[in-house]
Amino acid sequence: MKHPEIYQQAQLMELIQEIGFLPLLDSGIAGFSAEEVVEEECRYVVFPDGGWDWPLWKWKGPIATEGNCVYGKFFAGKAGFISREWWPDFFNYRRWKYPSPEEGSVEDTILVTLQGHGSLITRELRAACGFTGPKMRSRFDSYVTRLQMACRIVTEDFVYPHDKHGRQYGWGWSLLTTPEQLLGHEACRCPRTPQESYQRLIAHFQQILPEATNQQILKLI
Repeated sequence: MKHPEIYQQAQLMELIQEIGFLPLLDSGIAGFSAEEVVEEECRYVVFPDGGWDWPLWKWKGPIATEGNCVYGKFFAGKAGFISREWWPDFFNYRRWKYPSPEEGSVEDTILVTLQGHGSLITRELRAACGFTGPKMRSRFDSYVTRLQMACRIVTEDFVYPHDKHGRQYGWGWSLLTTPEQLLGHEACRCPRTPQESYQRLIAHFQQILPEATNQQILKLI
């Protein structure tokens, strides 16, 4: 995938709008991830004293909130960005591909709980749903990932703890919400059938990723 040199958050936001879709980390398709398109100094680095810096990681929150796009685990369970222009078709097809959770199921309980609060960081949602026992975290995360793949949960922002000096630290916590809560119902409506959206998505991915195989593209969609 050809692109200009990217060394600023604003440039990455422009690229997302241009191509419509961009996984954050390795997508399985060479060059198709934010990690690969940014310049080397924007990637993850560990310092001799044990500290680290990762400009791209710091950008993802502001891009999700200011970049006119939607962020979540949409691509084979991996996180990435979708422009709002392409969101209705992606949402349309994924909602058809992954039907609504059965009433009373674990996924339904998670979704109803989140809808009732509007938005919650992951650990708050996990506790509210009763996933507090040992080894419950990974099990809960798998349910949330499936709901993100179905476009029923998205990441609104990232919340970071602060040290005694008021400085942010750590990897941050995802602030989860529903796309309807974040964008409004109108932004999630699509005038096409799910199959028409699917065909549009296929054609678009073939255009932006001409060297990708059909199998690689289907895995993303």
